[in-house]
Amino acid sequence: MIDLYTAPTPNGHKASCTLEALELDYTTHFVNISEGEQKLPDFLAISPNGRIPAIVDNEAGGLPIFESGAIMIYLAEKTGRLMPTDVQGRSKVIQWLMFQMGGVGPMMGQANVFYRYFPEKIQPAIDRYQSECRRLFEVLDVRLGQNEWLADDYSIADIANWCWVRTYRWSGVSRDGLENLDRWMSAMKEQPGMSKGIDVPFSLGNLLSDKKDADEFAQNAQKLLQK
Repeated sequence: MIDLYTAPTPNGHKASCTLEALELDYTTHFVNISEGEQKLPDFLAISPNGRIPAIVDNEAGGLPIFESGAIMIYLAEKTGRLMPTDVQGRSKVIQWLMFQMGGVGPMMGQANVFYRYFPEKIQPAIDRYQSECRRLFEVLDVRLGQNEWLADDYSIADIANWCWVRTYRWSGVSRDGLENLDRWMSAMKEQPGMSKGIDVPFSLGNLLSDKKDADEFAQNAQKLLQK
């Protein structure tokens, strides 16, 4: 059994969607980041950086693993699924996983900060991060025009990028004209475990359709900027 420590964020969903896709048994523990629970000693013992998600694999002697990408690689290698074992195939998956870890995630995260959470609207910063997100989406679109999936076959790289790209509206980024990306996004929604994984630890619903819920979520997120 695996213990998953998480919150309803794209990085959290990367772990839960992977667990669901691999059909692994796990127990969910909600970490209330708006209340600072990620800074408590018990959680820091599992995740030294004080960030979700983190897992503990009790089948491996209580092995703690932090960093969402590291969790995904560990789970794929543990099960022998969603990542090839040959050198070239594994490399392709890791490259596109790192593309999300080093590009899509950080840039969309900064777009969220300046577009949604920062009390002062600094338009040059908003423009900078939204433009970079759009550029990264275009990189994905080109790749997906060459191949059905980001690597040779469906993999953790697809799950990682999808968990972030699917939140494009929250970041204020356009997907207009990116037909290959749109095709892939539709295909991802139908992959086993995805719809269930994004409801872990609980569903956020559609924040953009309810201004009150969106404003409350953004206000809670603003607290994190001060921690």
